[in-house]
Amino acid sequence: MPSGGARPLDEIAFLTVAEVASVMRVSRMTVYRLVHSGHLPAIRVGRSFRVPEQAVHEYLRESYINEHRF
Repeated sequence: MPSGGARPLDEIAFLTVAEVASVMRVSRMTVYRLVHSGHLPAIRVGRSFRVPEQAVHEYLRESYINEHRF
């Protein structure tokens, strides 16, 4: 098991930019902006990006919590 409790790469589900856009219900350009700004981690595969599915869920969860604090 990798140090720090990280999961092995073969256990991580990666999504394409189009799939992330669909999950988040935003445009692909918005996903590219999030990736390039560092708000959404991604790896580059050739000329395209792959985003860990868990990172998308964490981003949405954190965004929801931060926007709805009283």
